Amino acid sequence: MRKHPFLIGQYYHIYNRGTDKRIIFKDSGDLKRFFKCMNEFNVVAPIGHIRDISDKLDKKNKLVDIVCYCLNPNHYHFILTPLVENGIEKFIQKIGGGFTRYFNEKHKRTGVLFQGKFKSVLIDSDKYLMYLSAYVNLNNCVHKLSVSSIRLRGKNINLFWKSSWKEYIGENKERFCNKSIVLDRYKNIKDYEEFAKSVVAGVLNKRYQNDLFLDKNLLIEE
Repeated sequence: MRKHPFLIGQYYHIYNRGTDKRIIFKDSGDLKRFFKCMNEFNVVAPIGHIRDISDKLDKKNKLVDIVCYCLNPNHYHFILTPLVENGIEKFIQKIGGGFTRYFNEKHKRTGVLFQGKFKSVLIDSDKYLMYLSAYVNLNNCVHKLSVSSIRLRGKNINLFWKSSWKEYIGENKERFCNKSIVLDRYKNIKDYEEFAKSVVAGVLNKRYQNDLFLDKNLLIEE
């Protein structure tokens, strides 16, 4: 049982990783497919397969609002708020099931892809929401993913990741996230950008305790 229910109007940090810390985005196609799942499966009605991404989803039909996200090579982070009862559970279940089927078929494997049930943390204050938004938006920087490949278990592994950071600072035209809950608290985007970068610097310099973000075991490890 979870320590807290998922209540409409509340915000939650949701995260999980590949089983055995395995890479879940082996190429750009995997990353694009997961992102497409995030868009296409965020709908109340049952979906048997991914529809054309040009289909527009009316907010009243969505399961969750996505505040921000980061898709790292072996794990993901979201900040979500449910729009309907059990919205978060259904959203993550649809993504996990749909992407696992795609991944297993493409990479000729069987079995689970993600490590057990997804993890969740209630965001219980505005301050915590601001810090977590920075942490999630720039999570690839937290894990020092500034390189395109690493040596992992004797092999050269290409690294693929995507986050909502560029959407937040206006460097792309995506309108995927509900950013207002965060950006409305700052005078302008530049102020938020400076704040977010200072948070990441604090994490890297260990000014903030790891327990603040509950992310101790998500690093890519040899």
